[in-house]
Amino acid sequence: MTVTNMTIMTDDPHIAMIRAVEPSVVGACEDCIRLGTPWLHLRMCLTCGHMGCCDSSPMRHARQHALAHQHPIVRSAEPGENWRWCYLHEAFV
Repeated sequence: MTVTNMTIMTDDPHIAMIRAVEPSVVGACEDCIRLGTPWLHLRMCLTCGHMGCCDSSPMRHARQHALAHQHPIVRSAEPGENWRWCYLHEAFV
């Protein structure tokens, strides 16, 4: 996914939750690995490093993690992509 001509929410209060984190696993959705389910694209939680699958994936683990743990901001973990998303505001940040 290439993101162009987008509106970025710069005043999102959840930006303060971003930490310097490392991915919990590299190149995979940790929950899909555990469950044996497929994924399409990866998103990394910027609060704890949880690596989850995108909303186009069957299980939507990144969104589930964000809502269950109150860690709303992720970044794309796809090669060549450099964007962040807030699940609570449904906006780029």
